[in-house]
Amino acid sequence: MRTKQPAGKAVWGTVIVVALLTMGCSTKKYVRQTVAPVEARTAQLEKKTTTHDGQIDELGSKVSAVNERAMSADSRAQEADAKAAKAQESADGASGQAVEARTLAQKGLDRGDEVERTLSAKVENMDNYKLLSTGTVLFGLDKSELTTEAKAQLDAEVQKIGSNQHFLIQVEGFTDKTGSSKYNLGLSRERANAVVLYLTTSGKVPLYRIHMVGYGSEVPVADNSTRKGREENRRVEVKLFAAATTGMETEHANADTGNR
Repeated sequence: MRTKQPAGKAVWGTVIVVALLTMGCSTKKYVRQTVAPVEARTAQLEKKTTTHDGQIDELGSKVSAVNERAMSADSRAQEADAKAAKAQESADGASGQAVEARTLAQKGLDRGDEVERTLSAKVENMDNYKLLSTGTVLFGLDKSELTTEAKAQLDAEVQKIGSNQHFLIQVEGFTDKTGSSKYNLGLSRERANAVVLYLTTSGKVPLYRIHMVGYGSEVPVADNSTRKGREENRRVEVKLFAAATTGMETEHANADTGNR
């Protein structure tokens, strides 16, 4: 037979169950009321954190861009400094060249003044030179080579110089009328050159004491219409000058007096 439970115990059991259910509901409600706001706050904070992270990333990107522009500006500044230094170097070089050019120009002016003074002195001294003698050497038709007789005549002219140091020799080349004026002018210069070459090599006459010119057929000494006249015109005249105050002029003057 089934034993009957006491009624009081059943009631108490029911009460306990209801209490536990009530407490469970209360606990869940409490949890919902307490935890839900925290979760909401946490979610809000997470959202703000995400937003802040995005802003920080954006700010970092902007800072990187600023740094990049700053580095680019620094690079351009360094490049500008290098160009400025190069420009300054070029300017210094140009300035140095300008100074050198001025120095050379001044030297040129000084040299020009010196040459002018020297030439002036020579021109003045030329007035003191007197013609002592004139020797003539002849050439064959269309020839500029010296003959044996011409060389002997030049040797005689050199002997007139002696030991004198104050003399000048003027060499003048001529032709006859045969050929064109242009050709004759060149030929007269060739004949004069041949005489100068002989005087400076065989005669040992300093070149700076010799003045040479070619006249072509412009100054004949004889009639070009005759064979004899043309032979006389194919010539080089060697004129010896000496300073007026030298013994050389006196010697030649005495010789001329004795010849009279």
